[in-house]
Amino acid sequence: MGDIRLDPMTARWVIISTEKDFGPEGYDIESPVLEGGTCPFCPGSEKLTPPEVDADRPSNTAADTPGWETRTVPNKYPALKNEPELKRTGMGVYDMMNGVGEHEVIVEGIEHDKQLADLDVEQVRKVINVYKRRSLELGRDERFKYVLIFKNYGLAAGASLEHSHTQLISLPIVPRRVTEELECAHRYFDYKERCVFCDIVKQENEYRHREVSENEHFVAFCPFASRSPFEISIVPRVHKAHFTDITEEEIDSFAHILKEVLMRMKVALKDPPYNFIIHTTPLNGNGDESECYHWHVEVMPKLNKIAGFEWGSGFYINPTSPETASKYLREAKI
Repeated sequence: MGDIRLDPMTARWVIISTEKDFGPEGYDIESPVLEGGTCPFCPGSEKLTPPEVDADRPSNTAADTPGWETRTVPNKYPALKNEPELKRTGMGVYDMMNGVGEHEVIVEGIEHDKQLADLDVEQVRKVINVYKRRSLELGRDERFKYVLIFKNYGLAAGASLEHSHTQLISLPIVPRRVTEELECAHRYFDYKERCVFCDIVKQENEYRHREVSENEHFVAFCPFASRSPFEISIVPRVHKAHFTDITEEEIDSFAHILKEVLMRMKVALKDPPYNFIIHTTPLNGNGDESECYHWHVEVMPKLNKIAGFEWGSGFYINPTSPETASKYLREAKI
């Protein structure tokens, strides 16, 4: 018999199919390897990408040449473009706006065959610093309401290139997924005068049956109402609404736990395709979010498919309980 669980962060219901409660062996995991010719993200191929907008490189090397350690470039096929003016229009009941925004690709390292989980902690720390730098830079544009940082790994997760990279998109609107969390966080705070994320961290630390890893500044756990098998949340222990408020000490801790979580997932699930997303407070907000919202990371292995029931109902069916998933992840030999 399954549980129907309510996600306190989004008010969405999830069906946890505890009768099945699959371990890693219950999933046909699609290979993350992608086909490709000349890689535009490898050193020596800099001319195959648009000109870089950010790079970690020695001062004696020129832009768009080898010598870099991380490199950020505009997406060659952007979802949005930074047009001069944001224009809103309507057509009867339909509203629209032009696709104003920035779409960037952060190349995480020079080695083609190393993914984020394989990089050393110092390199992961550099990547996180790029996330912060680019978020701060794009956040200066008052037209943008949100900066979304996400990673697609593997064909099933939406990646089209094998070389490890993260994407960043600045948006003129706040994504619906984030507004759902904000609405729930506001309601929780109005009722209890506490942050729902802080309470979740406290409860997971006490319960410990869903915990995957922890360190001084972060805790990683499989959420109570996980939408997908082996979903993982990484949440700061200290309340902070904006990802860009992360300190250097916290960046070091974040690098350690992010690498560990990705490596545990890689070992336990035999290198699955996955997505991760950094959720943070909208830009240029009204300030109310600072008390009730708490930035965090969602890591979603791509192990099952969304079918008619999910599309029709808005429910998710998860055939592995978060309690079982966290046990496998904790016990993975890394």
